[in-house]
Amino acid sequence: MPTLFDPIQLGDISARNRILMAPLTRGRSTAEHVPTSIMIDYYRQRAGAGVIITEGTGVSRLGLGWPNAPGLWTDAQVEAWKPVTAAVHEAGGKIVAQIWHMGRLARPDVTGLQPLSSSVTRAPYHKPENPYAEARAATLDDIKRAQGEYATAARNAIAAGFDGVQLHGANGYLIDQFLRDNTNFRDDDYGGSPENRIRFMKEAVEAVIAEVGAGRTAIRLSPNGETQGADDSNPEAVFVPAAKALNDLGIAFLELRELSPTGTFGASSVPKLSPKIRQVFERPLILNQDYTFEAAQADVASGLADGVSFGRKFIANPDLVDRFRRGAELNADDFKTWYTPGPEGYIDYPVLEQQAAE
Repeated sequence: MPTLFDPIQLGDISARNRILMAPLTRGRSTAEHVPTSIMIDYYRQRAGAGVIITEGTGVSRLGLGWPNAPGLWTDAQVEAWKPVTAAVHEAGGKIVAQIWHMGRLARPDVTGLQPLSSSVTRAPYHKPENPYAEARAATLDDIKRAQGEYATAARNAIAAGFDGVQLHGANGYLIDQFLRDNTNFRDDDYGGSPENRIRFMKEAVEAVIAEVGAGRTAIRLSPNGETQGADDSNPEAVFVPAAKALNDLGIAFLELRELSPTGTFGASSVPKLSPKIRQVFERPLILNQDYTFEAAQADVASGLADGVSFGRKFIANPDLVDRFRRGAELNADDFKTWYTPGPEGYIDYPVLEQQAAE
């Protein structure tokens, strides 16, 4: 039976193990969304992962409403990513760019623009002062433009040296806003039935495939439960057919972020859909959220998952794969430095050899 340490072929990407680094927003780019030199060390340190999935990386100014997150729509951004991907490859790793359109969650104080979504809605916020604005409903031209931006970002990612891309279709962002029936109230070909609500995602993936090939294209979805105000009354009816459509497109892998009732970063009692998605998605399936090493190994051994992605554990443990292999204790991450500028809590977590020398 397979283990987390076995190699795996993810489309055109040969991964040396099945422990992926999940996308993690860290906020270390410039105000113009250009990657900085500190990011070279950060990603190099974590090159032991089978594949690194980068932090969400914007496809356009309209789509990136998170301060100091990186982008992939300007020449300066593409050039700044090149030493990052080169460093990962020199360390023996593989890295894919997560390409991100935030939709209604793109803050106007960052973009200077009214956000775009499937329908006219405003995202909720956990504090009284809501930084989100009411989104305008995408026209058909807007839809084609956004899908084209995913494709352009994918082309730019390959030019920057990435091994592939992952569309961010999870967590209440633009693709998710089209998929879910509490954010999509359209009455045209992109709304209403599950088949119609899947259409935006499917066409965006097709546009990316046309640029970089199916073997270098992946996507992340979050099928069960509510995230950032996005929810669905019958997630099985939309996400299982969505997974079947992705399977038929021949993508490299599908990653699922799945909430549980006891989740430590979002929780839901809505049943996980991975068992039903596994029945229709025959390509590599990567699962994510609150995994221990033991639980991850069990799901890979059983065949439910082909690999598992870890997020927060990689923040504090750049040598996470080695620690898992040795059964070593894990460092604890510091939430206060998740999004702050500078090296603290970013590139200063010790690896096993450093700790042994102290």
